[in-house]
Amino acid sequence: MSADRPTTGPTEAVPASGTVHWIGTGLSTGRTGLGVLCDQAARVVLWDRTADRAAERLAALGLTGRAEVRALDDGALEAAVGAGDVLVSMLPATEHPRLLRLAVDRRAHFACTSYVSDAVAEQAAVAAQAGLVVLTEAGLDPGIDHLMAHRLVGHAREAVGDTAESVEFTSYCGGIPAVPNDFRYRFSWAPYGVLAALGSPARYVGEGAERTAAHPWEATRVHRLAGEDFEVYPNRDSLPFVAQYGIPDGWQLRTFVRGTLRNAGWREAWEEVFRTVRAGDEARTRALAKELADRYPTTEADRDRVVLSVALDVRTAGGEGWQGAYLMDLTGDETESAMARCVSLPLAFGLTRLLAGALPAGLNRAAESAEEAGRWMDFLAGYGLRITFE
Repeated sequence: MSADRPTTGPTEAVPASGTVHWIGTGLSTGRTGLGVLCDQAARVVLWDRTADRAAERLAALGLTGRAEVRALDDGALEAAVGAGDVLVSMLPATEHPRLLRLAVDRRAHFACTSYVSDAVAEQAAVAAQAGLVVLTEAGLDPGIDHLMAHRLVGHAREAVGDTAESVEFTSYCGGIPAVPNDFRYRFSWAPYGVLAALGSPARYVGEGAERTAAHPWEATRVHRLAGEDFEVYPNRDSLPFVAQYGIPDGWQLRTFVRGTLRNAGWREAWEEVFRTVRAGDEARTRALAKELADRYPTTEADRDRVVLSVALDVRTAGGEGWQGAYLMDLTGDETESAMARCVSLPLAFGLTRLLAGALPAGLNRAAESAEEAGRWMDFLAGYGLRITFE
């Protein structure tokens, strides 16, 4: 850096234009969240494979006329996105890096609900230098779980400080049938992905030590919430979230796990799945996923349920302690699935924060402080996502 150029703080974000491009109209595009966005943004453009398909989805959501519809033809999106616009990817996570590159090229902001991949993190660093906001992990899980975690850690630090002898943190989330069937699950999308995820090892902290479950379901245990038994197991890699949630170095972790929640009886019902996944035959796993999706689809008559529980228990050497837990339990209805509401509502609020200039340039996740998390949770409560605290 030259001597005549002083060191500056973070790059100021490019002002948002007020136009939001919502790419994809799948099952996570809920009427409540998209409706909030249509109320708050100057202009919303809904993109799908064809304009007719986008219009049909908009009508199904009861939002006809609230947004423009466009066909996602080659070159059409690139031509339409302008500086300061916001590009929202509701496509599979593998598509995010490509759309983020397009956003950066057009000097537009970007948002999605998925975990931050290496490719997205790399592009977000480029976006930061250009003054562009990249909002990620702003759905249900990841998303609302982050809000709960930041609030709990903030409360605990105020109560006991940054030194603790024993810390137990758990975060479990599941999209489950409101009325359990014999399989304890109904498929609504990506059936192969549901099965394939079980083949990925899970890393977490248990009994004070780092642990890896090569087959996550083998670490399944009973988890009781509000008088009801569920089954939970670790998922993905929990350890990076120790730093992300601001866990002090002086807290001695006995348990730190983020995982998946299922109806009671799930492990027994899925024995055939586990045998297939353990064998490692991708073709057979894909075939089984299709068989099960055909056998256990989500129909118009079915109602889904989302259960999210995040809990923290902190104890000091002097005998002091603090504990708290958040629980969200929502069942879908004929107007909107629980999953669609829980994914699209926090995303919509994050987008309103972006449009208002409240998010800094570069990589952002759903509320990275206890104070900001409180704003998000207040908003969610106002739209029927009831979260209880104990």
